[in-house]
Amino acid sequence: MRVREIGLTIGTLPTGPRNAITDVDGVGVGHATIVSGSGLMKVGEGPVRTGVTVVRPTRGHPRATPVAAGTATLNGNGEMTGLEWVRESGLLTADIGITNTHSVGIVRDALVAEDERANSGKGIYWSMPVVGETYDGILNDIEGRHVTAAHVEEAIAGLSYEDVAEGSVGGGTGMICHAFKGGIGTSSRVVSIGSVDYTVGVLVQANHGDRKDLRFDGLPVGRHLGDDVVKMPALADHILEKLAKPGTGSIILVVATDAPLTDNQCRRLANRAYVGLARTGGGCHDGSGDICIAFATGNVGSVVPEFMAVESVTTTVTHLAHQELSPLFEATSEATEEAIFNAMLQSSTTEGRDWITVQGLTPELLKKAISDVVADVKDGL
Repeated sequence: MRVREIGLTIGTLPTGPRNAITDVDGVGVGHATIVSGSGLMKVGEGPVRTGVTVVRPTRGHPRATPVAAGTATLNGNGEMTGLEWVRESGLLTADIGITNTHSVGIVRDALVAEDERANSGKGIYWSMPVVGETYDGILNDIEGRHVTAAHVEEAIAGLSYEDVAEGSVGGGTGMICHAFKGGIGTSSRVVSIGSVDYTVGVLVQANHGDRKDLRFDGLPVGRHLGDDVVKMPALADHILEKLAKPGTGSIILVVATDAPLTDNQCRRLANRAYVGLARTGGGCHDGSGDICIAFATGNVGSVVPEFMAVESVTTTVTHLAHQELSPLFEATSEATEEAIFNAMLQSSTTEGRDWITVQGLTPELLKKAISDVVADVKDGL
């Protein structure tokens, strides 16, 4: 169940028709989910709870249809490859991959190979894929490195430009958010600037947060969802000490819009995703890698692909005036906030390695916590 399917809303702006990043026309999302085994972990054999998610910025291959892009990092205890070239060029020229911490290399290499296939015969070129990670080693045999190039190919082959699977799928399969089962979540917003409607879509891989800090649309619901209400993950002492301190984890955020933006404006949009993260109670832990990439498809066709010869040394692009960006900032924040809750609500209770179990956030639990917060406020009046 998603936030709006249980009768709740976040913010005030309208969503797109799917309430997903794919409401930005041309954006596709594909997953490969790897689940096998149970019980005691043996490195290389499992249990396995992992996968890979691929976001494609346009229907055409991104090498041939580059888009303006920018990036922002709130806390750097994580990784997203390829960002130096995004910062330098202001362009996204490859698919975005999201996986677990120890599989970044194989996903990056597989996306390079995909570039090679797509660009065969088009002359000399080079590839700089963007691949982000969050750590799933509490539930998954992460040292076994079970993600392969074939899984990346599966995710690309399954790209959907319509509905997006959420929860314990793809790169989000083994993730934990605010001590509930986390994973992949998405949401969108539509805003009017002048006489034109623009869409902002956000996709997250949520693996962050302390239970007590969790907030829903401003309400501190985490205070009513303690261990006495919903059991925290039962972890062996050595895992608890090293990996599971409250707030440890990461979140990868992908923001897309069909507005015509420059790379710097995309960077500004990426920064506003952290407003949404903060509103849910995230973003305040040293152990969390909080990394965002934002791209804009409004100038597709105006940016010359790098591998093509050009007849002119100039190109013309349009962009919104900076003072018109506030609605997009608000949309990014709201969509991020809702995407994080969709990731949790769409994930069910999961048992992983060494019988470690992480509870899912059910609609009943969330609604009861909201009611308890409201009752607290009334009691204080």
